[in-house]
Amino acid sequence: MFSFVTLGTNNLKKSKLFYDKLLASIDIVKSEEENSYVGYAKKNNLKKIQFYLMTPHNKKDATFGNGTMITFTAESKESVINFYNLALKLGGTDEGSPGPRHEEHFYAYFRDLDGNKICIFCSD
Repeated sequence: MFSFVTLGTNNLKKSKLFYDKLLASIDIVKSEEENSYVGYAKKNNLKKIQFYLMTPHNKKDATFGNGTMITFTAESKESVINFYNLALKLGGTDEGSPGPRHEEHFYAYFRDLDGNKICIFCSD
């Protein structure tokens, strides 16, 4: 359904360090970088960038949306827990600890360095 997702950031250098370490834990790596953005793709398909970090083109502050959330897929409950714990270790803030939700999935929620709400989940 989506071609790619972009999150705005006010500090590309700090956000890049955060996401480089965090996304590598689920086999997503930086595959393109310019002065104003960084693109990430699955290790096995580096040409298909699906996630971008970007400073706003209009030069105004990046802001997060109320009710907006980006969700990444993990392979296991352990991976969800590790991803969430790593996000908090890297400076993210808790929005919902790892656990079962909706009777069939395992989720965790946090906010990144710019306040964007991020979810990690796996099918149980």
